Amino acid sequence: MPKPVFYLIPGLGADGRRLFRNLELDGEVHILEWLTPEPDESLLHYVARMAEPIPLDQPCLVVGISFGGTVALEICRIRPRGFAVLASSIPDADSLPPLLRVVRATKAYKLTHPTLFKLFPWAGKWYFGVKSGEEYRVFKEILADMEPTYTRWAVDRLLHWDSTDIGSCVQILGSHDRVFPPGPARVDYLIRGGTHFMIYTHGPEISKILNKLAAEKLSGANT
Repeated sequence: MPKPVFYLIPGLGADGRRLFRNLELDGEVHILEWLTPEPDESLLHYVARMAEPIPLDQPCLVVGISFGGTVALEICRIRPRGFAVLASSIPDADSLPPLLRVVRATKAYKLTHPTLFKLFPWAGKWYFGVKSGEEYRVFKEILADMEPTYTRWAVDRLLHWDSTDIGSCVQILGSHDRVFPPGPARVDYLIRGGTHFMIYTHGPEISKILNKLAAEKLSGANT
């Protein structure tokens, strides 16, 4: 029986090799690293480029973190045998939290330089729920590698995402996520103590969920 196939998409501008290092997945794993956006590139065009490594007829789990969840959902529109799993992300544009709605309405994201967290990593440490020590070291490494052009483009596309008729997904959220805090709507899996950085800090726990979902969603899909 073929092994499950996972396609992993890191969070906004993050390096998947570092972010996913604590996952233990029982299957074939591919990390879809971010591409450099073309000038004024639409989200749909960008997603089509991101999806190129995924065969049209391949059953798979497409796992997206934060903005990667948005991309995962859009990939599954054009790869119908893929199933989207979101970690630290939202299932549709209507789920955008109040703080980001304010950022969108005031256009504050256009006035703030994308490298702000590079200059003040302690602010990102609080917002993303990163603890001191090894977590903070990895977080600062990821921040240092963030590319400003990509970051500004991605924030704009997230805040203006048209999720009309988006497909189904499974959502995994952390109970202490400040970026996408759990709301009144049902969450499929709530990670106790999990923050926006939980894919790194709670890798083994999330791995169990992903392996279980792969067994459920992909069982018999290759037959």
